[in-house]
Amino acid sequence: MSKAFFEHYTYEDYCKWEGDWELIDGHPYAMAPSPMKTHQSIAYEIARIVGNEVEDCEDCEVLGEVDYKINSDTVLRPDVVLTCGEINEKHLSKAPKIVFEVISPATAKRDEVYKFEIYEEEGVKYYCLVYPDELKVKIYKLKDNKYQKEGDFTYEKYHFKDIECEVEIDFQKVFKRFTKKV
Repeated sequence: MSKAFFEHYTYEDYCKWEGDWELIDGHPYAMAPSPMKTHQSIAYEIARIVGNEVEDCEDCEVLGEVDYKINSDTVLRPDVVLTCGEINEKHLSKAPKIVFEVISPATAKRDEVYKFEIYEEEGVKYYCLVYPDELKVKIYKLKDNKYQKEGDFTYEKYHFKDIECEVEIDFQKVFKRFTKKV
């Protein structure tokens, strides 16, 4: 009986690929086709608000769709990150302070399970899962090396603390464009 063989890829392989990919434990995952307009608009609004909050913080920056190289066989591409003290110009090489992943049906399991575990292990202080269909954000904060849920947010503000440049996001503003008018 023969064993199934799955190729194991590395960051060097990843750099040669065309298109948009993520690499988790040596296994490639094609990124979903270009995200829906709502997905992009919400990611942009989060990046804009966080960017404005850290405008005077010289050590921190907000990035979108940037490669985060965990190790030689794991590379993720979060939707929006707040990173502080990053000096690598090619990719993120250390854990961001905040990661936002905008959930789509094609990526939900990867974001909610695999990336959740990876970001937790890597010490990402805050992991935020954004659900555009529900206009909701689930925020997890790293405490004692484990994520604890801070809550679900739609109309509330949340203050991200214990990071170089503290940030407050009013999620009502993030979702304003998509809230149905009565």
